[in-house]
Amino acid sequence: MISVSIIGAGNVASHLYQAFKMAPDVTVKQWFNRDFSKISSFMNEVNTIDDLNLLEDADVYVIAVSDDAVSNISKQLPFENRLVVHTSGSVGIHDLSSKNRRGVFYPLQSFSKDAELSFENVPICIEVLDKKDIDILKQLAESIGSKWYRINSEQRQTLHLSAVFVNNFTNQLYRIAHEISDSKSIDFDILKPLIMETAQKVQHMSPYMAQTGPAKRNDKKTIRRHLKLLEKEEHKKIYELLTHSIKKTHGR
Repeated sequence: MISVSIIGAGNVASHLYQAFKMAPDVTVKQWFNRDFSKISSFMNEVNTIDDLNLLEDADVYVIAVSDDAVSNISKQLPFENRLVVHTSGSVGIHDLSSKNRRGVFYPLQSFSKDAELSFENVPICIEVLDKKDIDILKQLAESIGSKWYRINSEQRQTLHLSAVFVNNFTNQLYRIAHEISDSKSIDFDILKPLIMETAQKVQHMSPYMAQTGPAKRNDKKTIRRHLKLLEKEEHKKIYELLTHSIKKTHGR
């Protein structure tokens, strides 16, 4: 049985709590957050605290707070030589205080508080400084059904950057498409099967091979027509930038 204490109450912390709670080989010993109101509703399920000095012995302490707060929180922990990990994609392992054994337990996924999520679909990127700590983090990942990968800080930061492109930027393009379709009273739901097909396609072929559309074909008439239809200058710039990138990639 692995005992875990969670530090933080944001989206990642909340989802990890639910996953750990359901795992037969994990017990959530304590849940800390400075703003107790965010975790008070769980006080009948787990020992909820708002004072770091009340933290008890646990096998792993999971810091799931904003990137800027990771280093400071780790310095404030009232103990030494215990395994402390953070869940950030962009914070280095050495940003954790050296008074404890340091590690990273980074779930590579987009977390929304009200959206259900199965950790079977969440890869966990693991990093440690002490080799003896790798086994417990591997067991922790496997206990919630996740596939794990041993990834160093530089690789993880590059993964996080890549994730911004495939998730955050792509979602912004969805929002722009939603705005464009709304402007002509078109139901955005009509586009959802295309969104699903595009996502499914890259599961079994490379994004390079999956690319279609007027930019790849160098269909100048269609490109000009699209640019004429776009009413916002910002949308035109995005269209032109991505069109140029696709054409360059495919030698057009």
